[in-house]
Amino acid sequence: MGILSRQRVACAVVLACGLVHFGSASAFDAAAPLQLGAQARTIAAAEPFGLPASPVSAGPLYDKWSALKRNLDDERVQLALCDGDREGCASEAALKFLTIVDSGRAREGRARLGEINRAINLSIRAMSDLAQYGAADVWSSPLATFAQGAGDCEDYAIAKFAALRQAGVPAEDLRIIIMRDVFHGEDHAVTAAKLDGHWLMLDNRRMAMVEDTYVRNYRPLFVMDENGLSKYVDQPITYLAPREPTVLGDALQQILQK
Repeated sequence: MGILSRQRVACAVVLACGLVHFGSASAFDAAAPLQLGAQARTIAAAEPFGLPASPVSAGPLYDKWSALKRNLDDERVQLALCDGDREGCASEAALKFLTIVDSGRAREGRARLGEINRAINLSIRAMSDLAQYGAADVWSSPLATFAQGAGDCEDYAIAKFAALRQAGVPAEDLRIIIMRDVFHGEDHAVTAAKLDGHWLMLDNRRMAMVEDTYVRNYRPLFVMDENGLSKYVDQPITYLAPREPTVLGDALQQILQK
């Protein structure tokens, strides 16, 4: 399937994560950067959005992330074995994933991030958890997602997080962020990668990567990395008022509110 055909498929699917398109018109709009104060800009060099976050050690989201991290550790072992013996690797999903990792390893800096962002956007079909699994908010490991060939925003974000790490990006420069799209009334997940002191958002909605200070109409809720889960506790950014949440857009919101 060509790039344009894959984009048409993505456009036709409405997800709880708010997946709409890869086009230029998006709430990630570089025309209007966030106006952060000096203190926020200083913090931004260390964490996405320059906002403080408090560690979370219990609850449904914590349990999901903890279980997923164990799966990621298990898959790293499988990927290492396949990476060392491609011909003997019995997992087609692992080979597809490693091909993307290879393309990232062959590049450096922003080109590495962009290559993996585009490759995973084009490798996974957009599909809601309800359509795929008959359940709401299922978080899949990268190899499970590649075996299915489909997923929603969390699955894209998780796959990019793992692929970037496998391609050599340091763990301290990678995050998964859950944000509230206050314009559409939906929750959304993206990967964040730090490059030269700036955090870039790798979003399944678009091919272009956008710096966190240019993100509009999103309220960051949670941030995850290899050290655990944290909740943003200060949100001084002004957003547009949200509309009423859609039925499909409430899947992730329900677990965040538990």
